[in-house]
Amino acid sequence: MVSPGSARFDGRTEHSKASRRRSDVYFSADVETDGPIPGPYSLLSFALVYAGTFDGHRFTRPTSFDRAIYSELRPISENFEAEALRVNGLDRERLLREGQVPEAAMTEACAWVKRTAGAGHPVLVAYPLSFDWSWLYWYFVRYSRDGSPFSHSSCFDIKTAFAVKGRLPMAQAGRSNLYDALRPQQPHQHHALSDAVEQAQIFGNVFEWEGGDDRVPRIPPR
Repeated sequence: MVSPGSARFDGRTEHSKASRRRSDVYFSADVETDGPIPGPYSLLSFALVYAGTFDGHRFTRPTSFDRAIYSELRPISENFEAEALRVNGLDRERLLREGQVPEAAMTEACAWVKRTAGAGHPVLVAYPLSFDWSWLYWYFVRYSRDGSPFSHSSCFDIKTAFAVKGRLPMAQAGRSNLYDALRPQQPHQHHALSDAVEQAQIFGNVFEWEGGDDRVPRIPPR
């Protein structure tokens, strides 16, 4: 008998809970914008790429990155920063004429994420997470008929994972400090779809990496 205030580990109960647990389904996200924050500035393009699943025991990487959605959006304000447009190369005037209205783009993306995740639990992945999450969460809540498919906190920061596994301060966990074995196969291009694919490769490498404080990452064989 367990007295009040005490706790006892019940392996059968834990196993039962685990059997009911949904697998995480990861989506690598990248955004291109015309400024630093949503609202005063606009989300111009974004991509979500299926990046794998984890059932609590096994991480499964996709065999390809063709399960993806990419959208270019109509700006929502007159404000923009010229430097942001110079970096991403998007034609803001063209998007004012041809970009998807945010309501349609975000509702479609929400439905795609839920359909792709199926019975799994959608998790948004980015490196670093803070910028992409702030834009997508704001746009999903503001414009999608069904809100955010990632709720208010279902997200994974690759930068934090790299810092923890590599035993690094956050200031040293940026992409420029990634170990060679963790780097993607393609360069960063400031195009949302291409960069989301690149990031999905990094995510898989970091997730499978056993970590440690040495300079030679150990990634188990697949």
